[in-house]
Amino acid sequence: MSDTPTPRPRGPQDARPRLLAIDWGTTSLRGALIDARGRIAARRALPHGILQVAPGDFAAAFERHFGDWLGQAPDLCLLSGMVGSRQGWREAPYCPCPAGFDALCRALSWLPAVNGVPLAIVPGMSLVPPGGVDAVAGVPDVMRGEEIQVIGALRLMRRRDGLLVLPGTHSKWVRAQDGAIARFRTFMTGELFALLTRHSILGRTVDGQAPLDEAAFAQGVRRGLRDEALGHLLFGVRALGLFDALDPAQASSHLSGLLIGQELRDMRPAAGDMVALIGSDALAPRYRLALAQLSCDTVVFGDEATWAGHQAIYEHWMETAA
Repeated sequence: MSDTPTPRPRGPQDARPRLLAIDWGTTSLRGALIDARGRIAARRALPHGILQVAPGDFAAAFERHFGDWLGQAPDLCLLSGMVGSRQGWREAPYCPCPAGFDALCRALSWLPAVNGVPLAIVPGMSLVPPGGVDAVAGVPDVMRGEEIQVIGALRLMRRRDGLLVLPGTHSKWVRAQDGAIARFRTFMTGELFALLTRHSILGRTVDGQAPLDEAAFAQGVRRGLRDEALGHLLFGVRALGLFDALDPAQASSHLSGLLIGQELRDMRPAAGDMVALIGSDALAPRYRLALAQLSCDTVVFGDEATWAGHQAIYEHWMETAA
C-alpha cells in the first residue's frame, strides 16, 4: 500500500465532488459523479466500450469523455469492469477468491493521475480450485465488474452474507459469507440464447425477439430443472415446435426458461432463501419467476449496486490511506 495516493485534505464546506465512478465494459461506458454527501450528482452512459478504444488510447479517451468531471477535482476516480482486462487500459491482476472487502481494496491497480486526480482499477476476482488448474478436474472461474456490484448490493442490504445472481451474457452466481466473496460460478446463458436463436436450427422455429410468455417460460424452467443432458433438452425445443406444441413466440420464452432452469438445477438455492438479483430490467423478472418456482424470495438492484460498491471502496481508501 506504500504506492497508494494520499487523499487531499478538504475543508468541511468544500462542495466539490468526492468520487468519479466509472464502469467500463466491453461495449458500454458508464460514469457517476458522487458528491460530498455520497449522492449521485450526475450520470453519463456512452456506447464506447473497451472494444471501441484503440490500444494506447485509453487515457485520451477517458479525458475526452470525462474531462469536464475531472476538472471539478474529485478526490478519486475508480474504474471497474473490463477496463482492467488484457484488452483494457491496463491488466489488473485478479484478486484470488475467497477474499474479503479489505483484500479487494488492497489489490487496487493504480494508474498515473490525470489532471491531478488519482485513478485506480478495481481488479476483479478469480476462483482457482484447490488442486490447481487442470483441463478436466480443475477449471478456474473469473469475473470483472461483478465484484463491485456484489459489494454494493451487500452494502445496500446491510448484510454480510447471501446469495447474489447477476444475469447477463455470462450470468454469475455469487455466495457471500461474513462480508467476503466466498465462491462464484459463471454460466454462458445469455450468449447461448443468442447463438441458438441466431445461428442454429432453433432459429427457424424460435422468435428470439418475442416478449416474455410467462407460461411457456415456467414450463421451460421446469424442464431445465430435470436431470437431463442440455443437448437433448435443446433439441426438444425444436421437436415441440414441429408438433405444434409451441409457436415461435412461446418457444423463445420456453428456451429462455430452459437455460435459466439449468442454472437453478446446478446451484440449487434452498426454499426460503433470499436471493439478490443485480441486473437489467429485461432479465431480472425472468430470474425472479424462475426462483419463485423453488420458493425463493428475491430483491432486485440495478445501477445503484455498482455505484454503492464504488462508494464503499472510496470510503475505505479515505479511512486507510490518509
